[in-house]
Order: sequence, then structure tokens, then C-alpha cells
Amino acid sequence: MNTSPSDHIPQEAFDWYDEYAHGLMDRRTFMKKLGGLAALGFSMAVLTSALLPNYALAEQVSFNDDDIKATYEEFDSPDGHGKGKGYLATPKNVEGKLPVVLVIHENRGLNPYVKDVARRLAKIGFIAFAPDALFPLGGYPGNDDEGRAMQKTMDRAKIQNDFVAAAHFLKSHANSNGKLGAVGFCFGGYIVNYLAAVDSNLLSAGVPFYGTPASESLRKNIKAPLMIQLGELDKRVNASWPQYEQDLKANNVEYTMHMYKGANHGFHNDSTGRYDKDNAELAWQRTVEFFNKKLS
Repeated sequence: MNTSPSDHIPQEAFDWYDEYAHGLMDRRTFMKKLGGLAALGFSMAVLTSALLPNYALAEQVSFNDDDIKATYEEFDSPDGHGKGKGYLATPKNVEGKLPVVLVIHENRGLNPYVKDVARRLAKIGFIAFAPDALFPLGGYPGNDDEGRAMQKTMDRAKIQNDFVAAAHFLKSHANSNGKLGAVGFCFGGYIVNYLAAVDSNLLSAGVPFYGTPASESLRKNIKAPLMIQLGELDKRVNASWPQYEQDLKANNVEYTMHMYKGANHGFHNDSTGRYDKDNAELAWQRTVEFFNKKLS
């Protein structure tokens, strides 16, 4: 792991942030706990800058990169919220059919990091679509705290149906080769697992990053090959893996699980101190190789 200013921050701080980010701890309690570390000599500015996102750090491919075209597209979602909207990134001057990849955000809406992931895929030859679950409420509000609070108020079943509709929308894109991949992070990792389980014929490949599995009753439907990406320090999500693996084996699902040593939940997100450059780059390289193999 590369050294960064966040390396000396106690692991408890990352664990508290994970609880806060997933609704298991309120903001007041989270900040109070950080204040306790500040009293021990840790700078509050260093703590918050390491744990809270700075999206200026997350742009690896510019929104006006000459090799891609990015637009916002709406799609019908009759079993969800009626209409959905997302960020479509395509290679410029598309010729012929290309593999398509759905990019699924965390539990806070379509933030700049996830849009950048879509652009990274378009830059290397995929058509990528990143829906915003918050579209029915006006879309991602510009900061994660508000986005998280908004998504928490929404009907989870309708959100899931919106992502199913988005998957069909992307799969039927005029330049799609008919093979759909999905990559998602945190909540988005769960949605990847859900898409693989809710419809056996929907995905050709799925890469959930630190996402919990679909409900046990659905797992028997999984046919798509999966690449599971987990961080070693992510106790909450990792607790669900043994049973999930058992079910995948029982149903003869092709899968690979990679456990990234010393990595926290969210290690791929380059906008926070949880980012682990070496592990993130390795996980992304594996993801791209997997999609190239399964979607071409």
C-alpha cells in the first residue's frame, strides 16, 4: 500500500466512518468519536479530510476527454419510479457493436467518482451507463450526506427495479453487442449481486466491489460469472461472504473472489483516505480483464 497522510489514522476511525456511511451511526456520534481522537493529538482537519470525500481527487478521465462522449439519458422504469436517468459514456466515433457495462453507485446517488468510473470504461472501449437512483427526487444533490439521507427515504424495491430497467436499457443500446456487464461499489455491489440473481439471463458478467449478496431465496438463479472484490478490513461485508460462497458453489456458479490485504471498505474510491492505490489499481486491472474476457 502506498504511504499517505491517512496511514497513521487508527483503524477505528475508518470503521466508524463505515458505520456512519451505512446508517449505523448518526453524524453527531461520528463527529464526537472523531473528536475523541483529536483530543489524543490527531488533527481534526486531517481526520475529516481523510474520511470524507474530496471529489476533486477522483477525476482520472476528464469529462471533456477527446476520446469519449458523455451525455445524460432517461429510460422507462414501469416497475420502479416510472422514469430513470443516468450518465452514458461512450467511446467517440463508435463503429460496430461494443460490450456494455452498467456502473452502479454507492448508497448516496450518482456522485463524481462513479461518473468518472464510467468514463474510465468508455476510454478503453466499453459503453458505460451509470444510473442515478436519486433521479426521482431531483438527482444527486452535490454532497454525499444529503444524497445518503435522500436515498434512505426511497422505496428499496423500486430502486432495485429502476436498476433492472437501466440494465435492459443499456443492453438494448444501438451499439451494444448484447453482452451486459455490471460493476458496483458498496450498495452498488449489492445491486450487481441482485441483478445476477433476479434474472438469470440479464448479466454476462458481474463485478461487485464490497457488496452484500442478494437474498438467499434468489441466489439459486445466478448464472453469470462473478468476480467478487473484498477488502480485508471490511468486517461488515466480509461476514456475508462464507454463506454466499457456499451458495455459489452449490449452484455451480463460476466465480472468483479476491481479498485485498490491508484494504478497507471503499478502497477503490479515490476521493477519500480509504483509497488504497495499489489494491485499487490491481482490482481495476482484474475487472477490466474479466470484462474483456466475458463480454467480447
